[in-house]
This record gives sequence, structure tokens and C-alpha cells, in this order.
Amino acid sequence: MRYSFLTHLSCTKCAATTEPTRLLNVCAAPGCGGSLFAEYQLPSLSRGDVAGRDRTIWRWHELMPAKSADEIVTLGEGGTPLLHAPRLGARLGMRDVWIKEEAGNPTGSFKARGLGAAVTMAKALGAKAVALPTAGNAGGAAAAYAAKAGLACHVFMPRDTPKVFRIECEAYGAHVTLVDGLIDDCGRIVAQRKDAEGWFDVSTLKEPYRVEGKKTMGYEIAEQLGWKLPDVVIYPTGGGTGLIGMWKAWDEMERLGWVGPARPRMVVVQAEGCAPIPRAFEAGEPVSVRFPDAHTYASGLRVPKAYADSLILKILRESKGEAVTVTDDEMRRGVLEMASSEGLFAAPEGGAAWIAVEKLLAAGKLDRGERVVVFDTGTGYKYVE
Repeated sequence: MRYSFLTHLSCTKCAATTEPTRLLNVCAAPGCGGSLFAEYQLPSLSRGDVAGRDRTIWRWHELMPAKSADEIVTLGEGGTPLLHAPRLGARLGMRDVWIKEEAGNPTGSFKARGLGAAVTMAKALGAKAVALPTAGNAGGAAAAYAAKAGLACHVFMPRDTPKVFRIECEAYGAHVTLVDGLIDDCGRIVAQRKDAEGWFDVSTLKEPYRVEGKKTMGYEIAEQLGWKLPDVVIYPTGGGTGLIGMWKAWDEMERLGWVGPARPRMVVVQAEGCAPIPRAFEAGEPVSVRFPDAHTYASGLRVPKAYADSLILKILRESKGEAVTVTDDEMRRGVLEMASSEGLFAAPEGGAAWIAVEKLLAAGKLDRGERVVVFDTGTGYKYVE
């Protein structure tokens, strides 16, 4: 029986297609450089067909890129709970607030989904070493899956990244380089050195498969809510892979007949000190401008310009969504409210997402009767410094 129904890769910018038979980063068409998406010949697959499978990202294997189970590099990622949050919701007079709790993933964050898929495919297609820039959690996930796969891993992170992230990467055997700058400065180093060093670049949306791992959050939310998508999804956004991936997943699910055409309003949440997407969204621009002097203690949100910002902004507008900014002090309050109300010690990015609910209500952009899914993208334990 066929395991994956992957047929080709398509460029999200120029629509050029290519075979998924070798290591590829972005579209090679002259002057393009667009992110590549995995495309599938959709199988005859019912929701019941997957119901009894192991609850990892690979339970949806027909719509994932690995050709066989033997190719998969896994630590059991995915299958995280969607938790009803009645006490948290009651603070704002809401009864239908849910938290997608990603802290239980391997390495403590949702990055395990994307890097699990990316490292799986990198190894399957012949890579010997992977490299990436990171704000923290992506580096730990890449290092862990590279260790599991037997690949070398080179991680570049800003020097002021919380120390625990460096310790984690080094524990997995990765070579860590601290950079005086931000994540995009780290990314430039990877781009400059990867060919000479023999590294495969697994940066956010600069290879085709991290988004495939992240899209499984969209499949899971649909299943966990009885195959009816929520009204609103609140998503703390750095590079935006998960937001883009979920949008892709719901399109695939509609074509499978699993959900209808209705989509959630997608809400991007960024730090006030690093808010390129809200600025571009408010200005009506199709792409963002690099945010100057980017700063926030939520390291996952300190991305001054996302590579696929055009896709993020397009999804916000298609979904009639919003882009919200939150201060670091508000994030801290959000973390404490989530912990004291629901017993969840969220990463600051999760705290930011909860505060965004409050801000949307105050602005009249959210109805108290709507079903809202708030993403906590990782554990707060990594931020105790």
C-alpha cells in the first residue's frame, strides 16, 4: 500500500514545479527564491482511516513526505492536547476558549513537529549535516532530531539567547556558534557557508518540509473539535511556519471532504519590540520591512523579518484576520494568568497569545461567544532566567 502520496514541489511565488527527489531549499527559477510546498495526489482516505493510528505527526502519512515508515526520524512528536480553558475564559466572560498545548512535544516546543519532518527528509535525500539559525527552540529541536538521525548539526544563535538553549543544543551534540546580532544575521552566516561546508540549510521556509510537520497542528485541531474548525486561531508568530502550515492543511482537508470551506480568522501576535507583521498589515503592504532594533524577551518572536512574510500577510487578509502587538510586561502577565488559572506554565509566546484575546475583545474584534483556539507554543521552563 502506498505510504505517501507526495507528487511534486511547487513554488509559492511563481508556481514552478519540481520533482521531490533531491535536496532543495527555495525555488531556483531566475529571480524567484520562493518557498516550496509539498503537493500530493490526494488519496481516497476517510477520517476513520486514521482514527486508530499512533498520535504523532506521521499518523497522517499519506499527506506527509516520507516515502516509507523506515525513513521516518521520530521522537514521538505531535498528538498534543487541545485543552478547554474555562477558568481562563471566565476572566473575559468567554466560555469557548481552548489552548493548544505544544509544550509536551519533544524538546518542549512545537518546533519538534517541523524539524522532525525536515530532518527526516534531509536524511532520506542524502544530507550528511544540517544547519540553521535559531532564536532558541528550533535549534534544540534540530539538534535532537539530527542526533537521532546520525547527522551533524550546526546551530547559529544570537549571543543573548537564553543560556538553556545553547546548553540543550550542545547536549545533543550540535556545534553551536553564538552571533553578535539577531536571527537574520545568523541566517546570513548559514547562507554564506552552507555550500562550502556541506550543510543542508533547514531554515524556516527555506526548505519544503518544516511546514509539513507544522501543518499537522491544523489536522489535530480539526479532529479534536469534531471536524469543525474554530472561529478564531490566535498564533504567536516569528517565522510563521505553523500559521502557513495550518492554512495548507485545511485546504488539503477540504479537498479530502473532511471539512467545509469555512476557515478560522487567523490572528498573528508579535512583540511590541519586534512587530514587522502588524506594521505591514496595518499599512496594507504585501510584505514587511525589517523591524529596526528588534527586542523582546520572547526569543521566538524576535524575528525582524520573516522569509515568507508575504504568505503570512496573504493568509491574514484571506481569513479576515488581525495582527496584534503585545508588550513584554503584558506577556509576563499572560504567562501568570495561564499558570494560575489553568495550570499551564506557558512560554512567553503563549502568554502573548492569551493577552491578544483580551486586546481583541477590547477593540470589538472578537465576540465572547466565538470558539477561540490559543496557541501555547512551548514550555515556560526554558525562560526562567
